[in-house]
Amino acid sequence: MLFARFAFPPNRLGYCGPASPRTLFEVAGAGAAAEVTQMAREFDGAYPYLQLIASTNRIGDPLDVRVVEAYWIGSPLLDRVDVSAMGGALDERFRPRVGPKWGFLAETIPAGAAPHHAFHVFGVYPWVGLLRTGEVDHPLRVLDRCRIRWGVVEAVTGDRAVVRCRPLSWDGRRLDYGEPILETVEWAADGSSLIGPLAKGDVVACHWDWVCDRLSPERLERLQTWTARQLDLVNRAPHPAPGNVLG
Repeated sequence: MLFARFAFPPNRLGYCGPASPRTLFEVAGAGAAAEVTQMAREFDGAYPYLQLIASTNRIGDPLDVRVVEAYWIGSPLLDRVDVSAMGGALDERFRPRVGPKWGFLAETIPAGAAPHHAFHVFGVYPWVGLLRTGEVDHPLRVLDRCRIRWGVVEAVTGDRAVVRCRPLSWDGRRLDYGEPILETVEWAADGSSLIGPLAKGDVVACHWDWVCDRLSPERLERLQTWTARQLDLVNRAPHPAPGNVLG
């Protein structure tokens, strides 16, 4: 149920995925794989990337743990998605919605766009463009919450944890990482968790205000590497993503 661990936080906030009486958290916690699969198809931001990674790597199931890991964390599977496959997928999804501004998004394809969550956050959503117009606080917060960020658990109290991490910063030209801060996030709901007990010293991945998973040293390195690649891509891009990508 790796997909549910990372997709639940924005879904519960109403940002993406299905509106359902049963939350993705409840469905995954109950082990209802078929229902998770059905709900995953309604994530129109993430699911097409999973399909692209799966088809390129000849994996039959877009929710195969290897595919899901590649999208949210990063893995060598992403290196096998070549420029033409990535370009074709983005063209099909976004050219009709962007219209004349398609070229702004298309610039990122040969520069290194990959079917990783960080690309969608930094390169497709319009928040970096808003930063460049001078509107900072809200866009920067959304970018920081929406990316998969990493940190170290400093304390656990009930369903909440204090995590030390480095937030995004903006200097007027580039996105980068600021000084470490402590933030309070949730890791369980009424004592129930999709990742098991959490302890001080755990290295974790967070999405919005939720702990999604623990990170081994290898997974941490992959998440940092792929995030850095897409961050650098966007910082080098001559134009921001067009706002009407979001519809």
